[in-house]
Amino acid sequence: MDTLTTDLCIIGAGSGGLSLAAGAVQMGARVVLIEGGKMGGDCLNYGCVPSKALLAAAKAAEAMRKGAPGVAGVEPQIDFAAVKAQVASVIEGIAPVDSQERFEGLGVHVIRAFARFTSPREVEAGGKIIRARRFVIATGSHPMIPDTPGLSEVPYLTNETIFAQTTRPEHLMILGAGPIAMEMAQAHRRLGCRVTVIARSRVMGRDDPEAVAVVVAALRAEGVEILEGHDATRFRVVPEGVEAVLANGETLTASHLLVAAGRQTVTAGLNLEAAGVAYTARGITVGPNLRSSNRRVYAMGDVAGGLQFTHVAGAHAGVLIRKILLALPAKAATVVPWVTYTDPELAQIGLTEAEARKAHPEVTVLRQDFQHNDRALTEARPAGFLKLMLVKGRPIGVTIAGPEAGELIGLWALALSARLKVSTIAGMIAPYPTRGEISKRAAGAYFSPKLFDNPRLKRLVHLVQRWLP
Repeated sequence: MDTLTTDLCIIGAGSGGLSLAAGAVQMGARVVLIEGGKMGGDCLNYGCVPSKALLAAAKAAEAMRKGAPGVAGVEPQIDFAAVKAQVASVIEGIAPVDSQERFEGLGVHVIRAFARFTSPREVEAGGKIIRARRFVIATGSHPMIPDTPGLSEVPYLTNETIFAQTTRPEHLMILGAGPIAMEMAQAHRRLGCRVTVIARSRVMGRDDPEAVAVVVAALRAEGVEILEGHDATRFRVVPEGVEAVLANGETLTASHLLVAAGRQTVTAGLNLEAAGVAYTARGITVGPNLRSSNRRVYAMGDVAGGLQFTHVAGAHAGVLIRKILLALPAKAATVVPWVTYTDPELAQIGLTEAEARKAHPEVTVLRQDFQHNDRALTEARPAGFLKLMLVKGRPIGVTIAGPEAGELIGLWALALSARLKVSTIAGMIAPYPTRGEISKRAAGAYFSPKLFDNPRLKRLVHLVQRWLP
């Protein structure tokens, strides 16, 4: 068996692994990249890219359906197979950027096989032994399938298979109520499917309840049936498709079932025990610098056990370039934004209101509603709000529910990461009329009591006005 000696061996060619490989090889490191599945990983093939392409088609359909004041809506003619063909086309358009050919052209040695550790500093893959100075595990995550009785015996979809479904489901039942479930529920409802969501507990339980309520109200208004506080206890095949029995004894029947009940990190098959790498069900145990219990082995992205987002994996790539290639101190960021791309969107950075009140009893919570935002009013879309959590004049968390929330959260991501004072946001000039003005208004509201409800300031102004020539 041939042995390859390299500076860096990356296991997993998803977004994080690819970013690290491209950066490392262009900075002069010898890089081996191992991938047993598709180049581009979950984000390109089963996640961010296809889901947003599907949501775009669904949004266009809903815009035709709703029309606008003075503009009559019409029922769209939906070719479901053509929509899925467009989704596939988007993936194909981006795929060359993540392809084996591109990375080999950069100088990366790509091995298309599954990897397993054979010792603390060696990996076997594709009939070769790779000995590296440093290893980075970037294997990501895959859909978690609950052990609900009967589930393994019925046909079900996951995010890894639903985008290849070219026949429109008559009735899509979704098990789970996280961001993936909500996005797919709305997309399929807008594309003409009946949709029922089974939520064991609260919808999008990690997010601010008031913000989630804005999203849930919108989905229900469009006809998505959301059953909160219900758990499926058994599944079975029936002539109509799939039947779910709920804990209260009620039965639900649908033509198709989508399982979106969470994610599970991919560590199986890596033989981490041979490498001396500690891990749990949440993923590989790493420190702030992403190093595992084996000083030669690091983990990044989903498998590192933290927030499971493509942009987190990308940020980890930057940390590891500084740490591994340049021997500089580097730590993974702890303040990370996330967005659920329903319509309206829900965006979050830092602490939610509940988390902030628990951690900081002195927290100030400010809220601005889009119903007071002129751009939202001109578009007749006033639902939603921005909620700002402050401690001693510094933002520690922001929640936004409303159209384009994902675009608006970027300003606050900068504010929290740079530890800006809220006065910086209040002092900026925002173009009018934009939804972005809501950030300035929220920040300015922190100073309103000091300016307008301050008797001493009013006396000072009175004196100045008396004595000014």
